[in-house]
Amino acid sequence: MTTYQKINTIYKRDMAGSKRMMVGEWSQPEFEYLKDNRWEWTEKIDGTNIRVHWDGEQVLFGGRTDKADMPEHLLKMLQEKFTPELLRQVFEQQGEGETSITLYGEGYGMKIQKGGNYMAKRVGFILFDIRIGSWWLKRSDCEALAQQLDIPIVPVIGYGTLQEAVDFVKKGFKSTIAENKDYDAEGLVLKPAVDLLARSGQRIITKIKHCDFGNL
Repeated sequence: MTTYQKINTIYKRDMAGSKRMMVGEWSQPEFEYLKDNRWEWTEKIDGTNIRVHWDGEQVLFGGRTDKADMPEHLLKMLQEKFTPELLRQVFEQQGEGETSITLYGEGYGMKIQKGGNYMAKRVGFILFDIRIGSWWLKRSDCEALAQQLDIPIVPVIGYGTLQEAVDFVKKGFKSTIAENKDYDAEGLVLKPAVDLLARSGQRIITKIKHCDFGNL
């Protein structure tokens, strides 16, 4: 199953010294070119990257890479939730006969990073992307499938330019999904309002973390 691409932070880092973010020095030329366009902002969840793959017969689970370890209590939850019967029922309704389907999401909650702020007594899976064959689904299609699968999807926080997103994250904002209503969100993940690819063939996507502004 296809791994999810590494998401670069919006600015470069001083890798030779402080490791601090170098504000104003874009990490990819595409970000600078598109900075004044409309971007979709979703809440960045502090968890562990999870892939759920359906090949038409069996369900496979993985982390961000094939070598990534998965907490046992998280794997148990995934196995109980994403049964072959459920995925067969949902994706056969699509009527296209595609048997290479991967759900990308974040495992979060109890004993995962600082996930106790999200859910103190359990773990969950929150969706952020779906790939069917060679196609990445639009947000509206992901939302519809999340509803059929009875799983949450990362919330859209807003839309705007990259500078507006930087200003928003720098000030900080509360997580919209955490049980602890005082918990500060980790940041944002941003995509152009219309999906675009870089010359490498990878999607244009970036992230901004609130903690990166703490030492600036």
